[in-house]
Amino acid sequence: MHKFVPGDDVGPLEFWPFDNPASDYRILEGAPRTYGRIDKGGPGHPTRVGIWRCTVGAFECTEQGDELMTVLSGRCRLILHEDGETCDLGPGDTLFVQDGSRVTWEVSEDITKVFFGYKPDGY
Repeated sequence: MHKFVPGDDVGPLEFWPFDNPASDYRILEGAPRTYGRIDKGGPGHPTRVGIWRCTVGAFECTEQGDELMTVLSGRCRLILHEDGETCDLGPGDTLFVQDGSRVTWEVSEDITKVFFGYKPDGY
């Protein structure tokens, strides 16, 4: 079992560069850097569970898999390109984003989230 509580230390994370061609990352503001850890699943599996952190800045990307996320610390705004819907997130907030969604992340405070992802054909 893994328990994640807003504000608690999530342990060590590794640098995750913006280099997945399928995500088509575009940095829009600042120099955001991402870090993460996969705790279960991942490459070759239809699910993945882990922690993700991003520093202040803005970028757009295409989400890879359905994802349910809960913010543990920090603040951001997600903008869905399809219809312009926006969602402001802070500690304790949960959001679901569908596979293939093009989104903009506007990170105003370094953000840490726990996530559950699902991609039927595997990651």
